[in-house]
Amino acid sequence: MKIQLLFIGLFISISLPSFSQEEVSPYDFGRMWTFEQPPTEWFKEAYDMEVDQAWFDDVRMSSLRFASWCSASFVSPDGLIMTNHHCSRDVAISVQQGNENFDKNGYYAKQLEDERRVDDLFVEQLIKIEDITARVLKAKSMAADDNDALVKAQEMLKTIQAEYEQKAEWAGLRLQTVSFYSGGKYSLYGYKKYDDIRLVLIPENDLGFYGGDPDNFTFPRYNLDCTFWRAYDENGNPLNTSENYYKFNIDGIEEGTPVFVIGNPGRTERYRTVAQLEFDRDYRFKHLLTWLTNRRDMMLVDYNVMKDEAGMVRQAQELLSTINNLSNSIKAYTGIMGGLHNSKFMGRKEAMEEKIKASSGDLDYWDELSNEYEKLNPHAWAINLLGQSALRGNAFLLMHEVARYKALVENKAEEAEITAAKESILGLTEALDKDKEKQLLTVLLNEVKSNIYQGDNTLTRMLNGMTVDGFVNNLFQNSTFLKDRRGVEKLLSKDKKITKLKDPMIKASETMVNRYQEANEAFSASSAYRRSLETKIANQAFNVFGTSLPPDATFTLRISDGLVKSYDYNGTTAPIMTTYYGMYDRHYSNAGIFPWALPDKWMNPPSELLRSPLNFVSTNDIIGGNSGSAIINQKGEAVGLIFDGNIESLPGNFIYDEESNRSVSVHAGGIYAAMKYIYKADRIINELLPQN
Repeated sequence: MKIQLLFIGLFISISLPSFSQEEVSPYDFGRMWTFEQPPTEWFKEAYDMEVDQAWFDDVRMSSLRFASWCSASFVSPDGLIMTNHHCSRDVAISVQQGNENFDKNGYYAKQLEDERRVDDLFVEQLIKIEDITARVLKAKSMAADDNDALVKAQEMLKTIQAEYEQKAEWAGLRLQTVSFYSGGKYSLYGYKKYDDIRLVLIPENDLGFYGGDPDNFTFPRYNLDCTFWRAYDENGNPLNTSENYYKFNIDGIEEGTPVFVIGNPGRTERYRTVAQLEFDRDYRFKHLLTWLTNRRDMMLVDYNVMKDEAGMVRQAQELLSTINNLSNSIKAYTGIMGGLHNSKFMGRKEAMEEKIKASSGDLDYWDELSNEYEKLNPHAWAINLLGQSALRGNAFLLMHEVARYKALVENKAEEAEITAAKESILGLTEALDKDKEKQLLTVLLNEVKSNIYQGDNTLTRMLNGMTVDGFVNNLFQNSTFLKDRRGVEKLLSKDKKITKLKDPMIKASETMVNRYQEANEAFSASSAYRRSLETKIANQAFNVFGTSLPPDATFTLRISDGLVKSYDYNGTTAPIMTTYYGMYDRHYSNAGIFPWALPDKWMNPPSELLRSPLNFVSTNDIIGGNSGSAIINQKGEAVGLIFDGNIESLPGNFIYDEESNRSVSVHAGGIYAAMKYIYKADRIINELLPQN
């Protein structure tokens, strides 16, 4: 039986059903509402807030997607853009000049002509939305099986996109098709792209990343995580954004204020079943955490050597960015794993699943999906640990390339393909730092040893009686592929006899790469069937809750509602906001040591700065990708800038818990105070607050 959802119209009022505290709640699926299904009735019920389509259109058009990784917004009539420091830093340092060091000193363009364009940086504004669900579901309904349904859906999406590219009202827009609810709903989005983006103001790294990794995902917090850019039009003039921008309000919140986050949450997985979450807990995230942590720790050793070397400033900056990104991911996945081991959260997921099952008759979609994952468990370690990645080292990449080369020769591929494979191998051979490569390969094989599925003899066959260290030493000592280019060229000249060569790299590549390919084939073979089951399960959820559930995040524009609200933590109560007083206390309590150090120009603060608010918390539902989102009040005024969540929010990948889940924002008043008392950015203050 095919079960399909019908989404009627573009503007649907949503009212959430009532639940007692003892019952499962649709809030477990979060409150990341799409703009094609805005919760007008819920806003009225929860906040006594009457909003119409014009309000939603205005806040949508004021928001931006910042490049391909963050959110942002227009905050003045002249194209001024606000986003986070951590969204901006990596691209901002590309326009440093001479001896400038933005990490150390920040940057402020005192005049309009001082604003610096960053090549290839862009923002996108969501202009048009079209519901295309009916056409795609009709195409899928005519499919012969699950694989065919995926093919027909993709074909229809391409057809629709091609049609709309010819429509005058969609001209000049970048079109994107979006799938929601595991393929239960489809939309077409049209984005206006602005690619002349210039840097206006970025704080020092000590302020924009205050507290560093130790304070990441915590509250109380003291972080000036903001940056300002400006969009310019095709004539090189500041973009006219007078129709859609968020006015700045530096005093727009108090306890209980309704606030709304407009941004692009990257990804959530709240519709995954209990069986899928158990797979994530026992294999997927477990393997990923180990992998990320080991590589972050190796990079820290390199950075501590590099940071003090003359002429290595830029390289150290780039490596530090990678380390920070890895540390952020490690902490995030650690929080997710904590949630997956939390009996309360998993109990709620089980209860929700049972509630939906009870209304689904004799359907056994959940059991079928669980059976599919049982089959995949033995392959999880290989799919997670044996794929190609530069962070696994060039020696391991060589294993993949040697296996590919051998397969091409054996299958008598075109000479051009064989030649390209040879060049790839030679390129990797030339790039080998042998000491570093031995370390990377040793770490990887020890990860395999610790996580390989019980009874799988892949590693045993490859080691052939040796220890991991012994195998790595033997490989680097005896494999021609890990020596000089001339030797590799000579070896590859014998490609017709590749199967008879005794080089240990060939055996290693056959063992490891073949096992990865076997795992990849297992996951791929059941992919379409698993996706079809996910769609059917999602549809059963809708049979219970109707259209009151928002879809998982897809890095597309959403609106999330919440309240400015304190919460209990660590035996006390967190205030709704912090002040600069607290930041200076962190500085002196930690002896001014990074990441709590403050630059010299911050060392004699006026009392007005100290009393100013800095960060605040609210109950809004966010996830990665929301970084840089404006947080607005009911009037559509920017009262802050989202930059993080608290540690309790990290399980939000699979469940939303309003009790202690908090979003953390830079207070608009804190941004204003820094510009007024430290950066002397009067030009920007007058643009944000013209009445002043």
